[in-house]
Amino acid sequence: MNWDKIEGNWKEMKGKARASWGELTDDELTQIGGKKDQLVGKLQQKYGIEREEAERRAEQWANDL
Repeated sequence: MNWDKIEGNWKEMKGKARASWGELTDDELTQIGGKKDQLVGKLQQKYGIEREEAERRAEQWANDL
């Protein structure tokens, strides 16, 4: 799924994101709003991973939707 669709349907996608990344709070997911760059940044913070790895995980999640 592309990020425009994810952003447009973020209310529905939040639950799927929460299931994939339990460390992210509801407030953080609301703040992210379906924006890939914001999700990548939060994944870096919460999971202590490099940007490239966070981007890879975000893309994999989007492709699996």
